[in-house]
Amino acid sequence: MLQRKIFTYSLLLIFSLVLAACTSAQNASEPANGKLKVVATTTLVGDVVRNISGERVDLSVLLPVDTDPHNFEPSPKDVALVSEADIVFTNGAGLEAFMTRLLENAGGKAVIIPVSEGLSLIEATAEVGHTEEVHPEDQGADPHVWMDPNNVMHWADRIEQTLSEKDPANAATYQANAQAYRQSLKELDGWIQQQVAQVPQKDRKIVSDHLVFGYFAKQYGFEQVGTVIPSTSTLAQPSAQELAALEDTIRKLGVKAIFVESTVNPALSQRIADDTQTKLVSINSETLSDPQGPAATYLDFMRTNVSTIVQALK
Repeated sequence: MLQRKIFTYSLLLIFSLVLAACTSAQNASEPANGKLKVVATTTLVGDVVRNISGERVDLSVLLPVDTDPHNFEPSPKDVALVSEADIVFTNGAGLEAFMTRLLENAGGKAVIIPVSEGLSLIEATAEVGHTEEVHPEDQGADPHVWMDPNNVMHWADRIEQTLSEKDPANAATYQANAQAYRQSLKELDGWIQQQVAQVPQKDRKIVSDHLVFGYFAKQYGFEQVGTVIPSTSTLAQPSAQELAALEDTIRKLGVKAIFVESTVNPALSQRIADDTQTKLVSINSETLSDPQGPAATYLDFMRTNVSTIVQALK
């Protein structure tokens, strides 16, 4: 009788261990609730993730629309989102200065994926024709890589690969969505080339409120000749000498417009525009609009901006 009980207990123990091993293996390959919890830092990154993930993940975006990523302050709710996430997709390249502190406070198990990692970054400068490549860790790198849709194709690759690795059961869906989205980006690139052809070469000179057009200028044959704030961040402050030099540049080169991000106070740019008799033109350079606005998706964002730029400069 004792031997029979020992044998029975042994079978139960073995069954329990096998069941636990199977459960562990299942949890390792599939999210516990059937969907990955994914966080994207900006509306732009979030839109690309949404196009590739579809309804297969629970997606949250940290920055609301019309929010400047350079001065964003995360809330306790944001810390909670990151702490519970499986994946956090960031722009990277130095854009999200708030992420270090946020991650320190959040802890959690999230895999952090900078979607711009692996791209050839360019130096943040407004010097005519100067687009020197720099290392990603260089503080002088321009993080506004999305201004060239060819770079967003790289984002799509990174997002597809990450989602497929973390959720292999839906890898075929992610692959198909990414392939379709890359095709849309290729079509967008071709459309942009057609549109900017309307702008004479002598008028392809861009002045903006801060350094955001480096990748656009490099890809489509423009020159980023000056900025109101001589930095990739809206938090920097220009000196009186820098503003005077900018006004001289605008007059000397016959710049037709100053482009200002919709989230930035335009007062200083308006003063420069008034002094130089130049148009002040509003764009979305770092955020999507609300769903009812003209830049509700990345594709709409680029089409709206390009149409605005062409209309202002041609």
